Amino acid sequence: MTSRQLHTSRGSSGVSRRVSVGVGALLAAMLLALVPLPPGADRAEAAETGSGTNAAAADSAKTLTGKNGPHDDFSGLKVTVHQTKNLRAQGVDVTWEGPAVPTTDGYRNFLQIMQCWGDDQAGPDREQCEFGGNNAGTHWMSTRTLPKDKDPLEKEYTDGGDDNPFVPFQPLQGDPTDSPADATYFSKNDTNAQPWLRTRTDGTGEAVFEVKSEIEAPYLGCGDIGSTAGAGKPRKCWLVVVPRGEHDPDGTVNVGDGMHTSPLSQSNWDQRLVFPLEFGAVGNTCPADKAERRVIGSELLTDAITSWQATLCAGADARFTFSQAAEDYARRLIGKPTSTSPGMGITVAPIEEAAGVVYAPVAVSALTVGFFWEDAEAGQVRDLKLSARLLAKLVTGSYPYDIRQIGFEYPVPDHLKGNALSIIVDPEFIKLNPYFDRPTQAQLGPGGILLQAGNSDVNSLLWRYLQSNAEARDFLRGKPDPWGMKVNPFYQALGLGTDAPLDFPKADTTETHITLTDGGGVDRTVAYGQLEKSPYSNDMHDGALRVRRGATGATFSATLDQSNPQGIKLVPSDSNPGTRQAYGVVDAASASRYELDIAALPNADGVYVKPTADSMLKAVARMPDSAVKGVKAPSPATAKSGAYPLTAVAYAMAPVDQPAAARQDYARLIRYAAGDGQTQGLAPGELPPGYAPMPKGLRDRALSAADQLVRGKVADPAATPPADGGAVGGASDGGSVSGGAGGAGDAAGAGSGGAAGAGGTAGGEGAGTPEAAASPGAGAAGTSGPGSKSGLASGGLTPGEVLGIVRWVLLGVLVVGGVAALAGPVLLRLSARRAAATAAGGPGVT
Repeated sequence: MTSRQLHTSRGSSGVSRRVSVGVGALLAAMLLALVPLPPGADRAEAAETGSGTNAAAADSAKTLTGKNGPHDDFSGLKVTVHQTKNLRAQGVDVTWEGPAVPTTDGYRNFLQIMQCWGDDQAGPDREQCEFGGNNAGTHWMSTRTLPKDKDPLEKEYTDGGDDNPFVPFQPLQGDPTDSPADATYFSKNDTNAQPWLRTRTDGTGEAVFEVKSEIEAPYLGCGDIGSTAGAGKPRKCWLVVVPRGEHDPDGTVNVGDGMHTSPLSQSNWDQRLVFPLEFGAVGNTCPADKAERRVIGSELLTDAITSWQATLCAGADARFTFSQAAEDYARRLIGKPTSTSPGMGITVAPIEEAAGVVYAPVAVSALTVGFFWEDAEAGQVRDLKLSARLLAKLVTGSYPYDIRQIGFEYPVPDHLKGNALSIIVDPEFIKLNPYFDRPTQAQLGPGGILLQAGNSDVNSLLWRYLQSNAEARDFLRGKPDPWGMKVNPFYQALGLGTDAPLDFPKADTTETHITLTDGGGVDRTVAYGQLEKSPYSNDMHDGALRVRRGATGATFSATLDQSNPQGIKLVPSDSNPGTRQAYGVVDAASASRYELDIAALPNADGVYVKPTADSMLKAVARMPDSAVKGVKAPSPATAKSGAYPLTAVAYAMAPVDQPAAARQDYARLIRYAAGDGQTQGLAPGELPPGYAPMPKGLRDRALSAADQLVRGKVADPAATPPADGGAVGGASDGGSVSGGAGGAGDAAGAGSGGAAGAGGTAGGEGAGTPEAAASPGAGAAGTSGPGSKSGLASGGLTPGEVLGIVRWVLLGVLVVGGVAALAGPVLLRLSARRAAATAAGGPGVT
């Protein structure tokens, strides 16, 4: 009913009470439809993960209390491990509180944490713990070495001959190590042991500990279901915390240079706190004799489908295997299948000009900048804001420190002179993150941002995000920032202000030469470039893991090596506790899995947001269609009103031209993904953190796609279920089932020739060329530095969804009542009113 019609109805002098009641009912229905649900009632309401706030993790949290030792009293220490069940390779939050004895620069009053295997119910032996691999001079606190005569309680390892004895590592299977530096099983570059975790001045502390499953550490076997000890159940492991105070076991206080003993020395080991760790099953949990249904494609779905697989196998005749691969490769296999092609692909963008394919939305996630920054003053930086232009600087190697080590011997390359040396001394970064506005910086920062190798739709999404922002786009095209910094000219030639490639090129050809003189007086020279200083990760999961360890794998240090033909080689740079800094472009699920902190990015409104369920679904609600009707294209240019700009929807695509049994099995996967698979949690079969539960509109479209796949016939796209109010913000959401003629623009489904994205955003606010996109403003208030973690969200069914259903039911009742009340009088007068309105030239009544 329009305002003009309401005026006409109210102006009628002879309206009966029945008509008034009917109009009132309809007005009430309209009001009910327009009034939003109360805050927090939405299905997509954000819930923090990390720092123990995830509800599923909190259910298995465990706290232990220390005890009084011979020289140091730890009885006031309480340590909490915030998740001890349903573990996989991931980050686990560990917090502690106790007497206000802060960690000193002399390595006193700190915690040491390690992961161990062991079948004894009381806990592991010290030989069964992953620790060591870092020979740090006299600081044996980080090794397996036991200095002679330092521990009066040490009885087992006392005789090392001319050397100090050590505690060997005994793996689950295989021979024990034969020296403290034996890297057969782990080394300083890949161990998860934390030898030095500082306590703050208020007596509290926190760390994220990387736990390893049997896949990453077969020598520990955590989660293995094939072991005899496990009896078919996942093998349990242990997390051991050893508190250290002021004294070594002999009572010595080493002022200035810290502890001289290992946590594995008997007196220190006796103070340990032992937490059981229960892992999910690792290994083949689905019988191999079942029919194999292959799925291939986007890493966006990897964590989700890995969780779903065991549940999908139960009680079924088929098993699903997922191969992570570039989306463009998956599109080729599905669009032009052969006899060996998989029956389902996972992509963000649809197939170009492919008929007979159904598209089903299966997951909502996002691209993020995850980081782990330790700071000498803060302990750990938890909040960062990155403008789109700062991100453009990072991905184009425009900081000299990202290309080479900067120093007296290694000056800034000529083509980068005048640029800020690194991001943490960039005035633009400091303006957004005032915490870093300090007179001096102890170091130049984390170096290059970690980017994944290979092609991906989400890589293209990041380029289109930069192109949608006027400042970043201008920078990519060569315009200096307000402080005079310019894009690396090697990148300007690539046309990244317009083109959105599927990869992250390493275009700078600068080489830095290092020369060392060997024992014979011969100079040995080795060179490194951008690939070594700012290396690629294998994929986003690998990138998140490297960031969690604070070690990107950069190799710009050199050492003499007689086994190398050149007599010299590049080695990874040291990553010492307390000074680790790394960041990378990773997917939200991997960032959540390893509990990385997440940088806030500006959306199309210029407001800095992080990827929560709420912000991701707001972005979905504003996404236009891609070239295939109903398949939503990621659209940073339309990400407004709280939307996170790097949000994407993963679609399952399956051809209908395959055997009926295969179609039924793939339809079962889609139905599970749209049903129980959207229940967030940590148990097998649930949706892991880092995903937003799909709203009803997306789920309905997925179910429709499953039905069409079973029938073997693709419906007319116009007949697909309409988008409903399941998405945040009231805008349309959904996926698609489509025969899919028409191009996807670029390989990300929204390039310059497509229906959406940087070159032309169709069907939504912010449409048009990149120049029409909003540029970021001042952003949200607040400063960076130490703070609370803002996580990736959880979701699941909430009272808000029930309330929404009740609202629409009540709406229907009011509408029916109103129509019934109006029916009689309206029918009697309809003809006369139409005639009168027509004679007066008015619109009439509809």
